[in-house]
Amino acid sequence: MAFVLSLLMALVLVSYGSGGSLGCDLSQNHVLVGRQNLRLLDQMRRLSPRFCLQDRKDFAFPQEMVEGGQLQEPQAISVLHEMLQQTFNLFHTERSSAAWDTTLLEQLRTGLHQQLDDLDACLGQVMGEEDSALGRMGPTLAVKRYFHGIHVYLKEKEYSDCAWEIVRLEIMRSLSSSTSLQERLRMMDGDLNSP
Repeated sequence: MAFVLSLLMALVLVSYGSGGSLGCDLSQNHVLVGRQNLRLLDQMRRLSPRFCLQDRKDFAFPQEMVEGGQLQEPQAISVLHEMLQQTFNLFHTERSSAAWDTTLLEQLRTGLHQQLDDLDACLGQVMGEEDSALGRMGPTLAVKRYFHGIHVYLKEKEYSDCAWEIVRLEIMRSLSSSTSLQERLRMMDGDLNSP
């Protein structure tokens, strides 16, 4: 249970923004949707992970790039957006529909879509035309490669129940790993007094 709570808090930190912490004004609803998305991912569990130990894989999450201190605010927002977009894409496939409870899956898709809409507004505010290439280089490209590896893994494992369980856990882990990136964004904006 403590693991779930820490993951919930991590997703909240990733998506927290009601004080202008991303150079834009994300609604309080954005925070609540992030919490709900993590709860949904937890509820989607169908198997005990211990039954899937043989399917474990290191997907090489680009933690150093995501959490490293070199990201400027536009890049950081781009990375967060890419993580949500790729997560949405992953769970918006025909194969994922067959793997998960359809009600929970649809709620997750809706929540991710809401968060993406919020971050789209942020991207427009912090990224000028000269920054449009950010999605094709550096940390954002590393996130795209990471998710490509997840797609390849699922295909190699023939979209088995265990493969989907491993991926579900990995997505929860990757979202929680972006906590320090969110903390850096808060410091960049001088929003040190936010919860």
